[in-house]
Amino acid sequence: MPDADNKEVLGRIADALERLAPPAAKPADMATGAAFLWDGHGVKAIAPFDPVDIDLLTGIDQQKTRLLDNSRRHARGHGAHDVLLWGSRGMGKSALAKSVIRALQTQGEDITLVEAPSDQLENLPELFAMLAAVRRRFVIFIDDIGFAEGSAEPRLLRSMLEGGASERPANVRLYVTSNRRHIVSRQMSEQDDPVNPRDAVDDQLALSDRFGLRLGFHAASQDDYLAIISRYAEAHDLKFEREDALLWAKQRGSRSGRVAWQYIIELAGRAGRSLA
Repeated sequence: MPDADNKEVLGRIADALERLAPPAAKPADMATGAAFLWDGHGVKAIAPFDPVDIDLLTGIDQQKTRLLDNSRRHARGHGAHDVLLWGSRGMGKSALAKSVIRALQTQGEDITLVEAPSDQLENLPELFAMLAAVRRRFVIFIDDIGFAEGSAEPRLLRSMLEGGASERPANVRLYVTSNRRHIVSRQMSEQDDPVNPRDAVDDQLALSDRFGLRLGFHAASQDDYLAIISRYAEAHDLKFEREDALLWAKQRGSRSGRVAWQYIIELAGRAGRSLA
């Protein structure tokens, strides 16, 4: 009976391997999820999608109002812009983009966010084709975008934003964050390019012009920084001392929303509290 024994052993091995293998991931349901992550090849749901409450974002009221208005228009199928959120680090660009979408969802608007890595721009047309087939509104969110000198990606993104063969579909808008107003650095050696050096610079700077709405985020003043801390502290029932909060910022060489939130985490830790 050696053959029968071998078959039994092989069958047990096959069963064990099947149990060890992870189950195939179910395709994300783009028609119902609140937020998704695109990795350049596929989409998976972000769950839970729980960004900062938009009411807690302080010191950026004008940016908040304008982005909410634009996003609400897009959710309702009205004219809406692609958006560039640019400026100082840690001042709420990424947080606002996500919080606006969540705020509209809680108001019953059918709009969702798809986060895409900035190093996968060449694969965005594939994502466009996927989203164009779904009857809802999407915002593709690209965080902290930037390009190396001489990169072809600025021209690729321009094509997606306006008029190119890979133009984004009507139910999609792009929300992009950058630390620079023109996305790419203007510190290019124009004299080193003997062929149309001025055109080379203008070609890259023209990318920011393709965004119909550009929102600037500037470094926080001392009063702004303290106001952000006050808002967070009130929401989490924490007490703080003004001088201690200012010392925290001084030690980090920066006043920003991010530094303010880190201080709140520190306060919660000192008090033996959780912020969850």
